[in-house]
Amino acid sequence: MPVSPTSLADLVAAFGAALHQAGLSVGPDRAARFAQAIAVLDPRTVDELHRCARATLVSSPTQFAVLDAVFDAAFRGYSDVAEFRGDLNASGALSSPSSTGLNLADSPGEAPSREVSVGVTGSASERLATRDFATLSEAELARLAELMKLLRFATPPRRSRRWRPAADGHRIDLRATLRKARRTGGEPLALPRRTRREKPRRLVVLCDISGSMEPYARAMIQLLYCAAGASRAEVFTFATRLTRLTRLLARRTSPAAALQRAGQAAPDWSGGTRIGAALRRFNDEYGRRGLARGAVVLIVSDGWETGDPAPVGVEMARLRRLAHRVVWVNPRTQSPRYRPLVGGMAAAWPHCDAVVSGHSLEAIGPLLEALRAGGRR
Repeated sequence: MPVSPTSLADLVAAFGAALHQAGLSVGPDRAARFAQAIAVLDPRTVDELHRCARATLVSSPTQFAVLDAVFDAAFRGYSDVAEFRGDLNASGALSSPSSTGLNLADSPGEAPSREVSVGVTGSASERLATRDFATLSEAELARLAELMKLLRFATPPRRSRRWRPAADGHRIDLRATLRKARRTGGEPLALPRRTRREKPRRLVVLCDISGSMEPYARAMIQLLYCAAGASRAEVFTFATRLTRLTRLLARRTSPAAALQRAGQAAPDWSGGTRIGAALRRFNDEYGRRGLARGAVVLIVSDGWETGDPAPVGVEMARLRRLAHRVVWVNPRTQSPRYRPLVGGMAAAWPHCDAVVSGHSLEAIGPLLEALRAGGRR
């Protein structure tokens, strides 16, 4: 039978099904991370693909043995050709010389095909994903916009005041019960039930735009403009003052125009840093009135406080009492030698539920996971 090409979605689905049959639980979230890693890192050899799988599909080193066994059976029959650059019809396209490749016919829901030819396309934009945001020019950052559109901001659900029908609901729906009773002579033979509807928690972003954070602020604002689900976020910037950008970012034009509008609206762009004062104003004017109540709050800052760091701790404690979860993005934490010993970061650290680096597009994954997580650390 001739070799038939397959899409990235087919590859991930078939491999995930094979892992599941081997006893390794691989849910849709891990499969999505595996697909994203392939798209961003552009593996050209089987070993590189193996590293992508290890980094995204397991949660403990104890699972490596199962993953490696399934991976070897699925992919080790493919040839590695360094000259191949993504053409599925090219002769060196990670083609399988025998039937040792991943067989989609063995996976439920997939098209019958005994052999698979796998090709992963790459681009200059995807290779930029591993670069630190501080090293990117404006043109390079703009090229990442398409990759940022593949990401999704999601927050934990919360119960709303509205109700919905549910067979296992914890309350009887009296109105529905009475309506049904009319059909049975007034006897309530059926007891419909209901439960609370759920909706995503509000996401509130406070982004430091001081001089030391300027390149990371550009990247984060562009990410908030491009990523799916971020349009519902409340966005503020701060350096020496607090500026609300929510309405400006809601206008759908282009990422470059969004950055330009943000720069024009925030006169303290690339200025000094007064984290404590900005947090106090947010708590007084917005947080206490309900904007932060039950929300997931994302703070993007390196923690450099030009004033007394004590107010930072005081305001962070106030914010944490209001919010469902507080996540802090600090690009400096990418260094294994980093320790929050002094300044604003030391004051804020005890009140954070998660601290991530978020210094590159590749490092945004842990940030998205921290936002989706439920409860306190």
